[in-house]
Amino acid sequence: MRPLDEKETAAVFEKLFKFTGPNLKLIVERPAVEGPASDDPGGYCLRLQKNRVYYASESLVRRATSVARDRLVSIGTCIGKFTKGGSFRLTIQSLDLLAAHARRKVWLKPTAEMSFLYGNPVLKSGLARITEGVSAGDGVVVFSMSDLPLGFGVAARSTQDCRKAHADAIVVNRQADAGEYLRNEDDL
Repeated sequence: MRPLDEKETAAVFEKLFKFTGPNLKLIVERPAVEGPASDDPGGYCLRLQKNRVYYASESLVRRATSVARDRLVSIGTCIGKFTKGGSFRLTIQSLDLLAAHARRKVWLKPTAEMSFLYGNPVLKSGLARITEGVSAGDGVVVFSMSDLPLGFGVAARSTQDCRKAHADAIVVNRQADAGEYLRNEDDL
């Protein structure tokens, strides 16, 4: 387990910024809620362990240093991983973090939720609401109508284009959804 270098940190922050925008500052400067009670609760940090990036409290990281590297399985929340090609990919475990700080959101109709959870993109016919100001290529978090986060993806169309699109047009290309916990449980 080691801190991220500059190149890795830039890749992680770039991907997180795509979904959170200026709210990224809230993720980075968030005070820790675990660890010993003291005047300075500490904060959260990013650590790399076996190509996976973890978001953990500084207190937890200090306590994990007593565990051998080859014996350490996980620490904190795994928010993504670096591929063999060197690019960073957010995983479904980061959904809670993204949902709490998302800048752009999409809500699905109840009839479209299962299709999305099976790994399909969001179609215009399944779209219930979308935040204003979404552009094509922006990162969006997908919610159910009861504000339950289901996954995240990249907007294929802007808010204005969605109004004019036909019912079978793809609105959001899925990157991760809660159904991955069942489909890819060996890899998570």
